[in-house]
Amino acid sequence: MLRNTKDSFGLVSILFHWIIGFIFLGQIALGYLMVRVSDFTLQFSLYQWHKSFGFLVLGLSAFRLLWKAANARPRDLASMGQMERVAAHGAHIALYASLFIVPLTGWAVASSSPLQIPTFMFNLVVIPQLPIAISDSAEAFWSASHAWLAYLSAVIAVAHILAALHHHFWKRDTVLIRMLRPNAAKRRHQAIKLTGKSS
Repeated sequence: MLRNTKDSFGLVSILFHWIIGFIFLGQIALGYLMVRVSDFTLQFSLYQWHKSFGFLVLGLSAFRLLWKAANARPRDLASMGQMERVAAHGAHIALYASLFIVPLTGWAVASSSPLQIPTFMFNLVVIPQLPIAISDSAEAFWSASHAWLAYLSAVIAVAHILAALHHHFWKRDTVLIRMLRPNAAKRRHQAIKLTGKSS
């Protein structure tokens, strides 16, 4: 099942979710590491990998947004209260926005730096610089913005993960399961019905 249904996410949405999520969290760890490496050659390589994966996140997120617009969003579960739904939707909007804003501010860092070091995306193509002001102050502004937004996004992502685990282990509903494989929620409902009938 490639497309979403009213109860479950399709395979494409699931793959987008996990692939982008893992890369994004990996980017935060890589960004933290690369500024603390003393070896210049290694640091240069880590920066290039960080920028490459940043553009990958940006591209995948654009395709994900298009796919999201072309698919119905599974309805919220009855087990979710009104405040919980508002918080969940707010977190989703913030995470979607961060998938664009964080890579774009990173692009701005590279573009505003007086060093003007080219970005070699996976050593396949050179990414052009943004037409923005080039100065030490501009680079410092975009660097600080990029770092703070990345860490804020990490906090929201951790809250998102904890909420999903809470639903799975405490509330025992299908919030997490339906993002693991297509029709998983439907299979679980059928299993519950069969268990209920047999008891």
